Amino acid sequence: MSIRTSEVPVTAERDSDAAYSLLLDRIVNLSIAPGALLNEQSLAAELDYGRTPVREALARLSADRFVTILPRRGIIVAPITFEEVLAMFEARETIECGIAYIAATRVTEDDLEEMRRLVTTADAARMTGDSEEFLLADHAVHTFLVHMIKNPILQEAAERLLAHNLRFWRLYWRDRPVSPEAMLSHAPLIAAVESQDSRTAEEAMRHHLRESCQLVQLLFVR
Repeated sequence: MSIRTSEVPVTAERDSDAAYSLLLDRIVNLSIAPGALLNEQSLAAELDYGRTPVREALARLSADRFVTILPRRGIIVAPITFEEVLAMFEARETIECGIAYIAATRVTEDDLEEMRRLVTTADAARMTGDSEEFLLADHAVHTFLVHMIKNPILQEAAERLLAHNLRFWRLYWRDRPVSPEAMLSHAPLIAAVESQDSRTAEEAMRHHLRESCQLVQLLFVR
């Protein structure tokens, strides 16, 4: 007689993943603000999941540095500090430059067609000064580049960093006027990937991220 032991764990995992996705989306789009206190029981009722999947989702969000678990005090959404933003850019440069290098060696015509479409969308948002449209388009360009190389380990690390990046820029532009000079073009990057020049693609990504980081430092002191 076989025992179907997989049924309950699979269901629990699905609920945990769904709760994680819902909470991550709310944190990244600032529906739940940095520093907000979270209550496990209230979240379970709001999301219509049991407390166990929500607890697992919060533990995963803590590992991903989106929430902070304070022993005997509770759980808060991780604040965004200048030092953490700089650390995020350092991590992005380390990972995304390598991704750009690999992408240039594996790019297909279909990939290029989609990249051109995404970059065109980002450029259009730059011209109109729509910060949310630009952030979403910029996020899509970087995320698609990760997907191109078909490496799930790199994809997981990069997507987590890109979610932190999206949250930061949303927070910055929420309380300040849009700064057009902070909306950087992806033209050099796509040109390098298009030519399948790995070194140039790597350097184009490095330049893009360092220029963005320098802008962040200027914006923070204004």
